[in-house]
Amino acid sequence: MTSTSTSNGTLKEEHVEDGGTTSMKNAGGQSFWSYLHTEVDPEWCTAPLAAYCFMTGFIDAISFSAVFVWCGFQTGNFAQLALALARLFETTSSSTGSISDKSFHVADRQALVSLLTFNVGAFIGRIGDRIGAHTRIWLVTGTFIQTLFTMSAALTIWKSGQLSIADDRGDPAWTNVLSYICLAFMSASLGCQGIVGKRLNTQFTTTIVLTTVWVELVTDPKLFLHQRVKTRDHKLIAAFCLFLGAFVSRSVLAAVGASGALGVGTGIRLLITFSWLFVPGKTKSR
Repeated sequence: MTSTSTSNGTLKEEHVEDGGTTSMKNAGGQSFWSYLHTEVDPEWCTAPLAAYCFMTGFIDAISFSAVFVWCGFQTGNFAQLALALARLFETTSSSTGSISDKSFHVADRQALVSLLTFNVGAFIGRIGDRIGAHTRIWLVTGTFIQTLFTMSAALTIWKSGQLSIADDRGDPAWTNVLSYICLAFMSASLGCQGIVGKRLNTQFTTTIVLTTVWVELVTDPKLFLHQRVKTRDHKLIAAFCLFLGAFVSRSVLAAVGASGALGVGTGIRLLITFSWLFVPGKTKSR
């Protein structure tokens, strides 16, 4: 190892590792900035991705309790829009019970808002593709964006003055403009979460939709082995965390309302944001 002094007085250390030369400047913030651009090892991302699954259940429980719409499960919302379109061509029939209904129901509007804004959130993931989907700076930034979306949802539903829990599908608790905006922010947060999780290419997949997880879990050749099996165990963790998130969310929702629950969700997302700084990085192949 040798030490040299640059023209501006900055100390510069040079040493050789594995046949190459590595430079490290003792300049304020430089080493941390470089650290942010390192890539995490997906094998060590279990904790933050499990927390992502928790947040899926947490957010979905709030939206479903109020308007019976899943912010993260867009298959149902997309199919609901198809039903709304098909309803326009129905005629009244006493034998089937169908009626002529040309209106665009509140539930259909909410499903459309959720679908569109979810995709807007997922589209933000294209930024990560440019920066590097596995880099800490993107994982921190992407999760912080989710945090801002969740915080915005908490503020808008608080200002809306709407109730938090609906008793009947035909009478949703959220109907005014601000509640639609809240639903949009919630859906966008999960859309962004989904692409961040998907790009890591782990057993948690998108951390949102469990349909694929269930299919792969029950058909796993090592499903009944009495030992650690990553392909099975991580899927079980994902399912359990989503279930736990929904359970906790409903409990908090009944106690403090949607704005308070979303405030709690904001805090959890902020913790996940910082957790990416502590995930071990990829080791250099020799």
